[in-house]
Amino acid sequence: MNWLAFSSAAMLAIETIRAHKMRAFLTVLGVVIGTGTIMAVGAILTGFDSYVTSVLRTLGPNSIVIFKFPVGIHAGLSGAERTRKDLTYQNAADIRSRCDACELVSPLLLRTLRNGEFVPARFKGGELDAVNLMGVQEIYANGGQVDIHRGRFLTEEEDRRRARVAVIGADVEKGLYANNDPVGKPITVDGQEFTVIGTMNPPATSFGQQDLRILIPYFTMHKVYPAVKENALVVTARDGELPRAMDEVRVILRIDRRVPYNKPDDFSLSTAEQMVSQFRQISSMVALVMLVLSSVGLLVGGIGVMNIMLVSVTERTREIGIRKAIGARRSDIILQFLLEAVALTSLGGLIGIAFGWIVALASRLLFSSIKVGVPAWAAALGIIVSVGTGLFFGIWPASKAARLDPVDALRYE
Repeated sequence: MNWLAFSSAAMLAIETIRAHKMRAFLTVLGVVIGTGTIMAVGAILTGFDSYVTSVLRTLGPNSIVIFKFPVGIHAGLSGAERTRKDLTYQNAADIRSRCDACELVSPLLLRTLRNGEFVPARFKGGELDAVNLMGVQEIYANGGQVDIHRGRFLTEEEDRRRARVAVIGADVEKGLYANNDPVGKPITVDGQEFTVIGTMNPPATSFGQQDLRILIPYFTMHKVYPAVKENALVVTARDGELPRAMDEVRVILRIDRRVPYNKPDDFSLSTAEQMVSQFRQISSMVALVMLVLSSVGLLVGGIGVMNIMLVSVTERTREIGIRKAIGARRSDIILQFLLEAVALTSLGGLIGIAFGWIVALASRLLFSSIKVGVPAWAAALGIIVSVGTGLFFGIWPASKAARLDPVDALRYE
């Protein structure tokens, strides 16, 4: 088969499609939807993966988050996990004194919400129904979650003196003080009054959620809320010693919490890389589900292409007979109809790519913090899938056309 035969078959296929524009578009609508879904999902997941990965890694490559429950994305808690003891300040002190590979240890005392309970905050006539109240130490500011907007952060001296001071999040500042400078002004949290000494910008790990943090000195929290016992620990390992630090922290906590040697840990250690890995497992499953759903559209489009090509064979039976009578080979007929099917699905693929690109652009405008872009692999996959669909579903109609007997075809009315 030479280039002239190929180009002639391609021109015939294009002319046939141009002669039936609406029929061609309706035929490949499923291919458009399937390819567009592949493009849109690829673009959104790639942008979201990049955003979440960069956000989680702001926790620091050497950071370890310790809590009694698993941190990050996980299925529900088991019965044994629900009965775990709280971490304590003594655990933080022991890690600080006995972990050689640990550089910093920051305890957080958490005012958790249970049974519909909420922590309100007020200033004059303004009120927020539920804020996140935490007791922290000065060292917490070194963990990458504090970006001071106004004023300053808590000091070790204020923690030692149990001072009633607070640093508030961006949305607390906006909701209670209407973007006026709140530094030096009072704030009432759950019936307790504190003086605001600083405000924070939203953390990189907020994922678009409201920044309703109110941070007070650790021991002030312990004094004001003596019943609050739930701690989390953030440990920063020395450079290059993260695995060793995790091993040492695990041993120290198992000894402190008297975990038998044949029992699993009753606490959770998490790093940024582990959280990224968890997220990617979830996103890969979402991508797989979306690709399966998009394949339904491609299947419908492929069946439509096969149907319309069979109709085309019937409509052009006499034309096929004339071509075979003047010397066209079976391969010429097969090529003509295969190229027509491929041209149909390729056109649908190009429209689908444009549709996916528009969806990606709209997502980028709606979620400006997520850099959504169409990855090259998604565009390539869209083209390959659309062409493959045309080849697969065009083989039977093309073979049927090629097998027509020229004498019978010429007599066909």
